[in-house]
Order: sequence, then structure tokens, then C-alpha cells
Amino acid sequence: MKPRHIPMRTCVVCRDKKPKQELLRIVRTPEGEVRVDSGGRLSGRGGYVCSTEDWGDRQIRAKLGHALKTELTQADIERLSNEAGED
Repeated sequence: MKPRHIPMRTCVVCRDKKPKQELLRIVRTPEGEVRVDSGGRLSGRGGYVCSTEDWGDRQIRAKLGHALKTELTQADIERLSNEAGED
């Protein structure tokens, strides 16, 4: 029997490759809202982040903002941190 394919993704902050299920998907929707995509199906520009990332780190704001091609505010980071904690 053939081994099952496990999709791999790269964290935009630490650049580690991990299975897709171990990462959080962050999406900038077509309306410009930045959200955590727990289902993995939202439309928009997305990036993956390790679920263990320190959301207070300035690197996450810069690198995630670059990946999503938007400027993230501190309020965005706090909201994402809260949404990620609920999942």
C-alpha cells in the first residue's frame, strides 16, 4: 500500500516546513480583513504560522504583513492572537 501524502507548508516567520495540520493559516480577505482561517477554506491571500509563535514578537508582525501584502497594526496582532488561542 502506498503511504498517504501529507501536505507540507512553510511558516512565514521561522521558515520551518511542517505538516499543514500543525500550522495556523492567516488570511487577508478580499475586503482587507485579516483573520485566522481555522477551516482552511477562506478566500484571500494566506500565510501559515507555527501555532507556537510568540504573538508579541515584532518579527511576526513584519513577516506576516509582508506575506499578506498588507500593513498589520498592533490591534490586528492582538485580535489574531485571541482568535488563535480560541482554536
